[in-house]
Amino acid sequence: MEFELTKEQEMTKNMVRDFAERVIQPRTIDIDKNAHFPKDVFNEMAELGLLGIPFPEEYGGSGGDTLMYALAVEEIGRICGSTGLSYAAAVSLGASPIYYFGTEEQKQKFLVPLAQGQSLGSFGLTEPNAGSDAGGTQTTANLIGDEYVINGEKCFITNANYADTITVTAVTSQGDKGKTVSAFIVPANSEGLTIRSPYDKMGVRGSDTAEIILQDVRVPKENLLGDSEKGFKQFLYTLDGGRISIGALGLGIAQASFEKALDYAKEREQFGHSISKFQAIQFKLADMAMEIELSRNMVYKAAWLKDQHKSFTKEAAYAKLFATETAFRAANQAIQIHGGYGYMREFEVERYLRDAKLLEIGEGTSEIQRLVIARQLGC
Repeated sequence: MEFELTKEQEMTKNMVRDFAERVIQPRTIDIDKNAHFPKDVFNEMAELGLLGIPFPEEYGGSGGDTLMYALAVEEIGRICGSTGLSYAAAVSLGASPIYYFGTEEQKQKFLVPLAQGQSLGSFGLTEPNAGSDAGGTQTTANLIGDEYVINGEKCFITNANYADTITVTAVTSQGDKGKTVSAFIVPANSEGLTIRSPYDKMGVRGSDTAEIILQDVRVPKENLLGDSEKGFKQFLYTLDGGRISIGALGLGIAQASFEKALDYAKEREQFGHSISKFQAIQFKLADMAMEIELSRNMVYKAAWLKDQHKSFTKEAAYAKLFATETAFRAANQAIQIHGGYGYMREFEVERYLRDAKLLEIGEGTSEIQRLVIARQLGC
């Protein structure tokens, strides 16, 4: 097997790392403290082509692959979990469904501006009563004449306040075999659509999270995304791809936690030695380094499988589950190694822990990942 990155992938990784350290790093504490969404940072990311990495040039993209995109998410997440989350959601959830399932007309109209970074994409799936149970969707879409009329509520939706279009899931019919859930491209300025931000979050505070109310929102039937009968399968495929990016984000946070902990352990002296000489600290650092490397292998493998058009559902669940739980453990150990200083905002590791916790919940909880894996094993 070949474990080395290609020249293009290495260049992407280095370019994004330089950008993140130069542009995002000086603002990370402020972004978190003030729950500030850095729109200007995303404008610069758009200029670099980061919003279009995995999409073909004909649709405004950079012509890269999933692994390049995962590398970008990892490097941004290593510096700022909030920015990394909004970036991952914009590409994996906001733009990708249109690329996967959209008509040529939909791609030209909606995907091109997203890939070019003219706006951020948003994906409305979660509802107050339909979180892990996505099949419990209560939002409805009824075809009346040439328009679908959509009614419902979505919650915990990333980037909605900065989106021009929102892909929304809704029930289009209900029969003996259950609900038919379809997806629709909804312009954010549609009459009857309300976006509000009632959340004061524990972590990823600089990532925009909103609630969406749809009251008799009308969209032309041409805005139906993909096959109306396969909407559920379509967004499951979308979530599979999104799990790779969330795994990459967890990988970035874990890497940052390890680097901070290692540097601090080498500098901090107790009992006449740097604490990195104490076996208790060495074991923590060794475990962190090992789990991060295993996470990296799994995230990269899942991305590679997707690029090779091979089945990747199980591997994406592996990657998301292990990398995000690694991120939380690594951040927790980094705080422990820092001692009292780890509890202070200026040392940053406390932010890593708060940001990492969300990753064990969003894009399918850790429990759902284990369920996905079990089903893939034939259980």
